[in-house]
Amino acid sequence: MASLLIVGGDKLGNIPKKLEDIGFGEIIHFSGRKTQTVKKEIPCHVELVLVLTDFINHNLTSALKKRAAEQNIPICYAKRSWCSIYQAIGKCDGVCMYQGSCQMIKRS
Repeated sequence: MASLLIVGGDKLGNIPKKLEDIGFGEIIHFSGRKTQTVKKEIPCHVELVLVLTDFINHNLTSALKKRAAEQNIPICYAKRSWCSIYQAIGKCDGVCMYQGSCQMIKRS
């Protein structure tokens, strides 16, 4: 199963459960509140980074973007609402190893 790193937001509420329902087996969360978060590395097994833009500073966003590019990990940005997260993850085409059976991809 895919693993996801969420950065930003103090509390995620039911978002992790909904992410599990669409195929993410492991969800790691960094709140981004502490200044030391800028120094944290992206775990090597993470397949997607989701940045919650409502709750993160520019320095941390820049550091994440750089680290994700170095590790060839897709990064997407969303507000802390399920609708925004669902749309942002759905636009990350090359990420999902479940594309054949993914409920998020609209079929015509």
